[in-house]
Amino acid sequence: MNIAINKLTKSYGTQKAVDDISFEVKTGEILGFLGPNGAGKTTTMKMITQYLVPDSGDISINGKSIATSSTKSNIGYLPEHNPLYLEMPVMDYLSFTAALQGVAKSRIPDQVKNMVMMCGLDIEKHKKISELSKGYRQRVGLAQAMIHDPEILILDEPTTGLDPNQIVEIRELIKTLGSSKTVILSTHILPEVEATCDRILIINRGKIVADGTADTLRKQSQGTQVLRVKIEDGEMEDIKTKIESLSTTLSVDILERDRFEVQSIADIQSNRIIFDLCKQHNWVLTEMVPFETKLEDIFRNLTTN
Repeated sequence: MNIAINKLTKSYGTQKAVDDISFEVKTGEILGFLGPNGAGKTTTMKMITQYLVPDSGDISINGKSIATSSTKSNIGYLPEHNPLYLEMPVMDYLSFTAALQGVAKSRIPDQVKNMVMMCGLDIEKHKKISELSKGYRQRVGLAQAMIHDPEILILDEPTTGLDPNQIVEIRELIKTLGSSKTVILSTHILPEVEATCDRILIINRGKIVADGTADTLRKQSQGTQVLRVKIEDGEMEDIKTKIESLSTTLSVDILERDRFEVQSIADIQSNRIIFDLCKQHNWVLTEMVPFETKLEDIFRNLTTN
């Protein structure tokens, strides 16, 4: 199911939590929804799930406005703080949530078993939720979000409290689900976004400040090629001067012995011309590595203004 957000706005008093944002998410796409605390991520997710009503704008699911049609049964939602009935055993809780979501009574036992296996709850399934670790409670939250096999998954910080092994398992689960469902995933673990999501949307102060793949955001952020090169058998200052004189070069910095950082003019690459320069002066080029802007750096640049 496709989701279309059009000029969505939500205020709390005088503060605009979400300020006239528009974007789309298509079936089979996993969207990483990023932003600092208070940026408007959770408010947007709550409006998509119809927990909150927008002040203005519209949300359409498969072309139908949620203002005039009910789509709650098509959505699975894991809230940020994962409310659970701690006194209930895991199996009873999942059966209860399945019934709430309208799963046919005859299908509930099989569906609960599927979720237990899918979310790695088998060894803890007979415990009360209060007896589970934070990581396993998070798995229970994921299971309840998926218990009715929804076509849309809204996951707010789904890997909170999980250990590295559990994170990898949940990542693979989300990627598998994302092949056939529409997934919006909010997280502060930026490497997780790159490993899991097809597209990244960054929101800051209620407005969208970036939208694209990780590679697209890097190109937009960096704008110029940066190379880390190691050149031997030459004088450092002489090498620096000659690289600076190249027609493609914007700047050159000496990093350490025999190592340089070369920034090219926008939309120009210096790989070939640096290689030819080394060949011309009988220098030994032992390393030439493109410097890749980290997603963390892009995130900070876009959200600290």
